[in-house]
Amino acid sequence: MTVAATSSSLQDAYDRIPGTVVFDSRAAMKGYALNKMCYSFNSRENREAYRLNEDAYCDAFELNAQQRLALKHRNITELIEAGGNMYYLAKWAGIFGMSVQQLGAQQRGITEEAFKEMLLRAGDQ
Repeated sequence: MTVAATSSSLQDAYDRIPGTVVFDSRAAMKGYALNKMCYSFNSRENREAYRLNEDAYCDAFELNAQQRLALKHRNITELIEAGGNMYYLAKWAGIFGMSVQQLGAQQRGITEEAFKEMLLRAGDQ
């Protein structure tokens, strides 16, 4: 089996994982501008500039329509599907006071408290 065939079959395999977006090289390329923008939020000045004018800030990073819509929806699942990486998206979420637990709960479609309980139960196993 060639490297290309192995790569293709692996790609097919994780494209079929229900409800899962695998962050691979395709997602990295797709989300480069979005993740670069989110990385910029390490700076307080950049977080404030984003808060003041989200559209202009997105223009500066040349975000595509899918990414812009996901940002407007404040929807972590849409952002991941648009190529966002959770590490960088957490920086964006922090602008709005959203915790990683809140993002996880949003992804699962449950409350933050239910998500925290799920994590605690998983830790007991």
